[in-house]
Amino acid sequence: MLFTVMLLGLTLAATATDVLRNKIYNWNTYSGILAALAMSALCSAWLSTDGAEEARLRCWFGAPSLLDSVSGLLTCGVLMIVCFSFFPGIGGGDVKLMAMVGAFLGWEKGLEALLWTFVLGSCFSLILLVWRIGPVTTLSRVVRLVSTRLRLPWFLPLSDEERKALKPPIFLAPSALAAVVIVRFGLIT
Repeated sequence: MLFTVMLLGLTLAATATDVLRNKIYNWNTYSGILAALAMSALCSAWLSTDGAEEARLRCWFGAPSLLDSVSGLLTCGVLMIVCFSFFPGIGGGDVKLMAMVGAFLGWEKGLEALLWTFVLGSCFSLILLVWRIGPVTTLSRVVRLVSTRLRLPWFLPLSDEERKALKPPIFLAPSALAAVVIVRFGLIT
């Protein structure tokens, strides 16, 4: 319970700063990573002392084991570094945010949250793109872009302004918040 409240609070703060300032701050992600690892270590230490206490602590903290927390941090962090390398819309704050989510949820649930984040982020970006320039214009520009990449001669290439309009900002923090809610509360099975 406490683990979930902390994760939701930190992700909500990241969402607010991402939407308002297009930035996810280090104080948010680094403190979240440290808190997740510290509480997982604390729970792991307490679990080794008393079996009856285990159920109570798991229910209150909701923390994965320290090994699961570290593996979630590394799995989500490394996958986000790969995405950071290939996709220019993903920033360093997004990498650290998803690594923090992995530390809180463990590797399996963290990976699930990462995948939900990408699905929801893609949907939000597409909706924003269609909202800004309209469905017909979006479709025609995408067709022109793909046809020029395929070197089909009967389409004119896009101007720089038209290309720029096809790149809406990617807000991964709101998507991560929704993904955490979906994964943590099991809304979609």
